[in-house]
Amino acid sequence: MANSQNQPTKAEVQTTELNRMPVPGEEDTDFSAEEAAEAFEQNASSVQKQQQ
Repeated sequence: MANSQNQPTKAEVQTTELNRMPVPGEEDTDFSAEEAAEAFEQNASSVQKQQQ
């Protein structure tokens, strides 16, 4: 069974970005209430500075 020239090799398939296993926690979008409050305070203070 000959390897066709127009098909990727096994190594090429395994290193393709979409075929990689996800890293646990890498794409977590959860954040704590403390982080949300801090971001809100930073945003509020920057808005106040812009309005002055």
